[in-house]
Amino acid sequence: MGADAFDALADPVRREILGVLSANSECSVGEIAARVRQVGRTAVSSHLRVLRTSGLVTERRSGRYRYYALDPEGPAREVLGFLQKLFQSSLDEMKAAAETGQVEGRGSTARQVR
Repeated sequence: MGADAFDALADPVRREILGVLSANSECSVGEIAARVRQVGRTAVSSHLRVLRTSGLVTERRSGRYRYYALDPEGPAREVLGFLQKLFQSSLDEMKAAAETGQVEGRGSTARQVR
């Protein structure tokens, strides 16, 4: 699976950039930098380079401008599929525990819910 994609997702600024791109179909570096205020434009460009090389975003050049968008066919699809399976498994386990009347407390053994 895309280890580079997981590494790219580890940074909160890159996750914020992905959030901006998920809310918009395509953005220029300037548009992204205006929405991500915790770092400057140069840092946004560096983060976008990491996201592009990890396959999470695509880059389109138009003259001297670069536009970025999420890459729905890249490793993001694998990462999302993995996370979906992981969360679904956890939800299934919680549902099974709830249906049997078992609730697990912090540091304690399971107890019966009445």
